[in-house]
Amino acid sequence: MTDTLQVDIWRGDTNGGSYSRYAVPAQESQTILDVVTWVQRHAEPGLAYRFACRVGMCGSCAMMVNGAPRWTCRTHVRKASKDGKLTIAPLRNMPVVKDLVCDMAEFFDKWIKAGSVFTPTETRNDPMAAIKPDEPDRMNANAAIECINCGVCYAGCDTVEANPDYLGPAALNRAWTLVNDRRDGAGSERLSTISKAGGCHSCHTHQSCAALCPNLLNPTASIAGLKRKTAKAALGLGTRR
Repeated sequence: MTDTLQVDIWRGDTNGGSYSRYAVPAQESQTILDVVTWVQRHAEPGLAYRFACRVGMCGSCAMMVNGAPRWTCRTHVRKASKDGKLTIAPLRNMPVVKDLVCDMAEFFDKWIKAGSVFTPTETRNDPMAAIKPDEPDRMNANAAIECINCGVCYAGCDTVEANPDYLGPAALNRAWTLVNDRRDGAGSERLSTISKAGGCHSCHTHQSCAALCPNLLNPTASIAGLKRKTAKAALGLGTRR
């Protein structure tokens, strides 16, 4: 580690921009978010970026760091920098609002398109469904349910970059949890939706989403499950296992 970091940060908006270089003091146990905050407080007050919890819970601080999407609050400079150099940019595959802030509207719109909203079959007045934790469907859902919508997998997905209609790993991962939830009543409709163009069959199984997910989820495995479920549904074999 050098005493000073060379940090290139993307500055601009939807109309374009460029990188600006800053010299940032290196500190012990310094995170990428610490670096961005230092620049905003000491060198560039107008720098726009997002963060909230600072402890790896919300995912709002995700940015591109030396070409890879990361949670900046949990990414340490010592591991991410290359010879004391950092390049920080907004998440790719999303429009830029300003500087390091991207517009996530399309990311969340695709959740809706994927039918990734729970559709209950009972009311709050009905008895609570008894679901055993070792039921195969429940275990499938549990393995994928800890997504916090940070957008890291979406930014790291080459299929999203090549195919703007692709729903993306996060939306399809969420759909997988719902088709494995027997309390949900939209299974057939959801499988029909995600089997169309831009759905689960558009995934090329590059595994970048699994490699990059900060919560160690495997959206590729979820999407593979959806491919099997949609194939069975097309053959009239039902929407469950």
